[in-house]
Amino acid sequence: MIKIGFIDYYLDEWHANNYPEMIKKASNGEIAVAYCWAEIDSPHGGLTSKAWSEKHGIALCESEDELIEKSDVLCVLAPDNPETHERLCQKALKSGKITYVDKTFAPDKETAARILAVAEESGTPVITSSALRYADEYQNINKNGLISAVSMSGGVPEIYMIHQIEPLVMLLGTDVKRVCNFGTEKFPVFALEYASGARTTMVCSTGDYPFRMTLNYENGRHEIIDVKSDFFGNFIKNLIEFYKTGEILVPHDQTLAVMAIREACIVALCKPDVWVEV
Repeated sequence: MIKIGFIDYYLDEWHANNYPEMIKKASNGEIAVAYCWAEIDSPHGGLTSKAWSEKHGIALCESEDELIEKSDVLCVLAPDNPETHERLCQKALKSGKITYVDKTFAPDKETAARILAVAEESGTPVITSSALRYADEYQNINKNGLISAVSMSGGVPEIYMIHQIEPLVMLLGTDVKRVCNFGTEKFPVFALEYASGARTTMVCSTGDYPFRMTLNYENGRHEIIDVKSDFFGNFIKNLIEFYKTGEILVPHDQTLAVMAIREACIVALCKPDVWVEV
């Protein structure tokens, strides 16, 4: 059995609460979360690290060093606190052990580049990804003649825009040069302009809005995609494969582009109608 070690900012959060059972089920017990460690107890009134470990039957380590030593592979969580990832990743990415870093990878491109540099210098296989990358609906899209898209979804933009940006980069490329928020504070609408001059639109509703994308082609054809597949289940299957093989399934140049675009979009949230360079 491959033993995963969870490194987190605090453990009582949705990903830490759900990943263990999802991984165990999808791998038929071949891979399991065996160890955990967190910097702090939940700051939101949730379980302490000790109580969380007892509830989930996962051994709580006294230190990050102990966890890394005992684990076969590693998972750095803190999904809503990307500002903690650089320090939480340091020892993990110097260990040489296969490491997954949860979304959102970093608060900005510069930080993302530093994190990846540690992994590359140490020869540590590392990936990060939005689960939306693995939606069935995105896997067999015809990219020939694809010139733009309109992407829509809900949730707090700073946390959830990653789920729109990553599929756009996967489908349309990394060369976004600038962004602009033409919407409002509660309903931002971003234009993403590519080096070619082509533009794509990303709508971020703060309500409960499903993932939808309209694809536009040179010949005038368009295609509407509503994501209804079990993209989280697909993500877990790909995570298991990564832990088994160490193969880099998500290109690092795409990760850096996603972080750069997100960084510019967050700036644009506070500067409506102003173009922000990526």
